[in-house]
Amino acid sequence: MILNPKFPLYLPGVKNGSNDNVSIIGANLREDITTLGYFVSSNGGLEIKIQNNYPTKDYTSFTEILKKFVQDNQLENTKRLGIAVPGPVLDGKSSPARLGWNLDIEELKKDFDFERIDMLNDQEASAYGMALLEDSDLDPIYTSGHLEKGNVAILAPGNGLGEAGYFFDGKYLRPFATEGGHSEFSPRTNVEVEFYQFLNNLYGIVSWENVLSKGGLFNIYRFLRDVKRHPEPEWLSDRLANGNFAEELYKAAVEEDVLICKIALDTFLEFLAREANNLALKLKATGGLLISGDIPQAIREYINKDKFYEKYKISDKMEEMLKSIPIYLIKQNYTALNGAALYSAYIQE
Repeated sequence: MILNPKFPLYLPGVKNGSNDNVSIIGANLREDITTLGYFVSSNGGLEIKIQNNYPTKDYTSFTEILKKFVQDNQLENTKRLGIAVPGPVLDGKSSPARLGWNLDIEELKKDFDFERIDMLNDQEASAYGMALLEDSDLDPIYTSGHLEKGNVAILAPGNGLGEAGYFFDGKYLRPFATEGGHSEFSPRTNVEVEFYQFLNNLYGIVSWENVLSKGGLFNIYRFLRDVKRHPEPEWLSDRLANGNFAEELYKAAVEEDVLICKIALDTFLEFLAREANNLALKLKATGGLLISGDIPQAIREYINKDKFYEKYKISDKMEEMLKSIPIYLIKQNYTALNGAALYSAYIQE
């Protein structure tokens, strides 16, 4: 994997020859699956040698998974470790709510013989990993043909709602994390006010993550079913309860033409367009808007790009700026894993 010139990342260590041929373990910690990879740095990029998935809930700690990965693959003298976590990282520590683990770089250094350990928010890691994407991994929703110069926004609905960005310093893109997914959701129409009240009874404070995530898609669906009384076929109830909710909902909408599922997806995409608008404005993302995450990738074929763009560009005074921002859907699913390893390989000189 080599760096894509569309993403001119600030990676000062690329120019340092001592960062070539360095062995690195990258890790992406998620609520359902934790993925680890063994990488070797070369020529300013990365070569992945091994990649394994582990059911997160089967393990009591990340240390347990890491030991198993090292033992299973007989890895010795690995130099660096890069970890992507679904939450904020403060002073080398993180306690992601969805994992129930306490992570501490200093504790990991005691247990493992790495020369260097880095830990960063998963969306910041994903921003680094996007620099390794090929052009074929970028599915344009709206574009003038290329990414313009300027800040870039990243919106990623999955188990939670990831939001991050790149600051453009005039020459390089510098990734940064946010916790914008936890900002408060606001309704616009009368039906959305009903939806807000429904969520307010469940959560108290209603965040965008309660709307744009796997749980958020379920919230939209059950609001349509339980409050708006859209009929749910009996066979669908069993499939949704026993399978992957987002995948089953998508199949029912596309293959079975089930109305409640189509409305749920349409509603989700309208909210996605609106939060894309919010994030692009807050970051002044004239360099582009990148949409990633499990759900957009899973329902990519359902997305009406023209309709999404029309919903996205609605604004009181900023429509002209929004219309100038290219929008891409990311098709690749391992940007956080790759980004954590890339960070460890080249961020320091």
